[in-house]
Amino acid sequence: MSSNNYYNNIGSKQAVGAVDGLFSSGCERSSSSRTVGSNQNLSQGLFPVPQRTHMQPFLREGGGGGSAAVRQAISAAMGSVGSPLSNMDLEFSQLPYPRARRYESVDVYHGVEIVDHYRWLEDPDAPETKEFVAQQVELTNTVLANCDNREILKKKVTSLYNYPRYGCPYRHGKHFFFRHNPGLQSQNILYIQDSVDGEAEVLLDPNTLSDDGTVALAIKRFSENAEFLAYGLSSSGSDWITIRVMRVEGRVVLPDTLSWVKFTSIAWTHDHKGFFYNRYPQPKNMEGTDVGTETDINLFQGLYYHYLGTDQSEDILCWWDLEHPAWQSSAIISGDGQYLLLSIREGCDPVNRLYYYDVSTLTKDLVLLKDSNSMLSFTKLIDNLEAQYQYVANDGPVFTFLTNKNAPRYKVSRVDFNNPEVWSDVILESQSDVLTSVTCVNKNQLLVCYMQDVKHLLQIHDLYTGAFQWRLPLEIGSVTDTSGRREDCEIFINFTSFLIPGTVYRCDLSTPNPEVRVLHEVGSQIFDRSRFETKQVFVTSKDKAARIPMFIISEKGLVQDGNHPALLYGYGGFNISLTPSFSVSRLVLARHYGAVLAVANIRGGGEYGEEWHKAGSLRDKQNCFDDFISCAEYLIEEGYTQSNKLCIEGGSNGGLLVAACINQRPELFGCALAHVGVMDMLRFHKFTIGHAWISDYGCSDVEEDFYNLIKYSPIHNVWRPWEKLKGVQYPPILLLTADHDDRVVPLHSLKLLATLQYTLCTSSTKLYQTNPIIARIDRKAGHGAGRPTQKMIDEVTDAYTFFAKMVGATWVD
Repeated sequence: MSSNNYYNNIGSKQAVGAVDGLFSSGCERSSSSRTVGSNQNLSQGLFPVPQRTHMQPFLREGGGGGSAAVRQAISAAMGSVGSPLSNMDLEFSQLPYPRARRYESVDVYHGVEIVDHYRWLEDPDAPETKEFVAQQVELTNTVLANCDNREILKKKVTSLYNYPRYGCPYRHGKHFFFRHNPGLQSQNILYIQDSVDGEAEVLLDPNTLSDDGTVALAIKRFSENAEFLAYGLSSSGSDWITIRVMRVEGRVVLPDTLSWVKFTSIAWTHDHKGFFYNRYPQPKNMEGTDVGTETDINLFQGLYYHYLGTDQSEDILCWWDLEHPAWQSSAIISGDGQYLLLSIREGCDPVNRLYYYDVSTLTKDLVLLKDSNSMLSFTKLIDNLEAQYQYVANDGPVFTFLTNKNAPRYKVSRVDFNNPEVWSDVILESQSDVLTSVTCVNKNQLLVCYMQDVKHLLQIHDLYTGAFQWRLPLEIGSVTDTSGRREDCEIFINFTSFLIPGTVYRCDLSTPNPEVRVLHEVGSQIFDRSRFETKQVFVTSKDKAARIPMFIISEKGLVQDGNHPALLYGYGGFNISLTPSFSVSRLVLARHYGAVLAVANIRGGGEYGEEWHKAGSLRDKQNCFDDFISCAEYLIEEGYTQSNKLCIEGGSNGGLLVAACINQRPELFGCALAHVGVMDMLRFHKFTIGHAWISDYGCSDVEEDFYNLIKYSPIHNVWRPWEKLKGVQYPPILLLTADHDDRVVPLHSLKLLATLQYTLCTSSTKLYQTNPIIARIDRKAGHGAGRPTQKMIDEVTDAYTFFAKMVGATWVD
C-alpha cells in the first residue's frame, strides 16, 4: 500500500520481518490494489482475512440436545453428527465471567431507539473500564493456561521463525540501503552499503531505542542525495509517529523533532533544505494520557513544510481545507524535482483529487505563507473523487499515471499539464487481470505488476508506447516489494508464496538479455516444503454471481474424510487483496496438528479490481459474509473438515467478518478468532480515523445506511441460538485487541465481549453456552504494525493453542 494511502488499511500488509499480522498497518506500497501479507508473516495477512443457508446445529450433550436418538435424528436431518460432551466442555462450561454493569444509554437513529448497554466501555481511562479489562485478562490467562501444548507450540514457532530475512535493496545517492532481521530481533534493522555486494553497516537500529522492542521504524525517506534521512518512530504500536532526522554521514541524529504526525507522507525538496509532511492539531486534554490510547477523532490534517534545523513551531502550513475536516492529503516531489503533487482523499476508496505546484517558486512563496494565512497556490488537475491517480513518471509537464479512470482493473495514462483536458492511454486495461503497480526504471521502461487470479505477474513495458517487452520468470506467488528508480538499470524484487519464506531477486535491465538472479533466498532450510501442497479452488457464491477463489494448503496425500482441523482466514474489504504469503505458525498447525489451511478471497477485496471491491461494500456488504460462509461450507462438503473442527480467523475488517459470521451461522464453526475487529457499526466513525471507513461501510447518520448496518453490526446481532435451534450454541470465541490500537480502538472488542458474555453466559440461570468466550487484551501493542517479534510469537501461540484445544486437535511430533 502506498504511503499516500497509509491510513486506508484498517488491516494491511506488514513490512519485512512482521509476523502474523493483522494488522500490518498501512506501510509503504505503491500499489493500486493493496495486498495483505508479507513474506515474513508468522500468520496470514496481518493484521497482513455469509447469510444463512442450511442450518446445521453445533450439538453438544448437556446443551439442550435431548436424547441420543433425538440428537442423531436432528444431526441426520442437518447433515452432520453432533459430538457428545467432551472434556473441553467439562473444563470450561462454568467459567467465572465478570458481570459488567449494564445501563441504558439510548440513541435515536431515524426514529429508531437503540440501547447501548456498555457505552461506559468507550472510556479507556475510566477506572471501571480498567477493572473490566483486568478481570477479562485474568479469566483469559486461566483458560489459556489449560490449553494443551502451549509451550511446545511456542517453542516450535520460535525455532522456525529464527531465520534471516531481507528486504529489497534500494539505491539513494552513492549508497544502497536495506532492512534485515537476523532472526528473532524485535525490530528490523536498517543497513547501508556502498554496493549490493559490499559490506553492510548498521544505519539505524530501532532495537536500541527501547528496552522492550516496542519502538518501531514506521516510515523513512532519504533526501535526493541521501545526505539526510527523515524517519518516523512509533511507540507501542500506535499510529502516532515522531519524525526525526539523521545526517547519514556519521549517523548523526539532528535536533529536529516533529510530533502529532499520523498517516503522513514525507517529500524532500531536491535542494535538501527540508521536506513536506502531514500532521494533525495536538489533541486536547492529553495531559497524563498515554499517547495512542485516546479515542478522539482525527480531523483537520494539514500539509506542512519543515526546514532542517528549525523548531516544529516554525513549520509552514501549506495546505488544508477547513470546510472538509475529514480530508487527508499526501505529497510527493516529481522525479525531476520540479513539481509538488498533492493527492487529496476522503475515505478509503481508491479515488483522489490531484493538484500540482511548480516548486521553482517555493522559497519565495514559503516566506509569504509564513507571514499570512494563505496556502500554496496549487493548480487543480483533478478536482473530483471519481478515480484514482498515482504518479509514475514525468518528462517536464508530461506526466504518466496509474489510474482506474473508466478502468476498474486499472490502466496507465498520460497527460500534458499544458493541455489537461486531453489524456491518452499508454497501457490499456486488461480484460481479466488487475494492474496493481507500475514503476519507471532504467530510463524509459516500466516495471509492471499484474494480479491474475490472486497471483502476481511481473512484466517490462516501454514507457512511451506501453508496448510489452518481456515477462520476468517467477513462480506462482506474490511480489511483496520491488525497488528501482528511473535512473537505475538494476531492479530488485521480493517474492513469497505459501511455501516460500522469501526470495530477493536482482535483474540488470541494461544487459541485452536481462537475467533474474537470486540475491537472497531465505528460510528454505527451516522446513521441508515438499511435504505440503497448495491448491486453488473456486467456490460458487450464494447469489451465483461470483466464483470465489480460495487457496487450500495441507500436507500432501491428505485424505478428505472430514476429520481434519481447519483454519479459514478472510478479510473482504477496502480493496485489499490476500495474495499468497508465508506463515511459520500456520505451517506448524499443518505439520503438527494435521490442520488444513484455507484463505478465502471474498468480495470486498481488490482481487479482481474495483468492481470486486464494490460488490462487497456498502449495501452489498452481506456478500462478504455469504462468500465466507460458502467457502466454509465447501471445506466441509469436500471432506477437508467438519463444522466442529473448523476455525475462522480474520483481523480488523476481517475481525468484523468473523464476528458477523458467527452471529449469522453459529452452528457452522468450531472456533472463532477475531483480531482487532470493527464491532460497533453504528458508532465506528466517531473514533480516531474511523470516519475514513464510511466509504466502505456507510454511516449510521444516513437513514438507508443505518438500516443496512444494523442488520450485521456484531454487537447488535448477538442472539441465543438455542431458543430457535435446539442444541445450538455459539462456538468458542477468542477476541484479540490491544491497548494502543488507535486504528480500530479496543472499545469495539470490549463492547462485543461484554454483550456476548451477558447474552449467552450470565443472563440465564440455566447453562446453554458451554463454549468459552474470552478476549486476549495485549499491552503496549496496537493494530499490528511495529509489534515486536516476541509479542507476535506470543499472540499466535495463544490464538492457535486455543484453536487446537477447542477443536480437539492432537499434537504430533
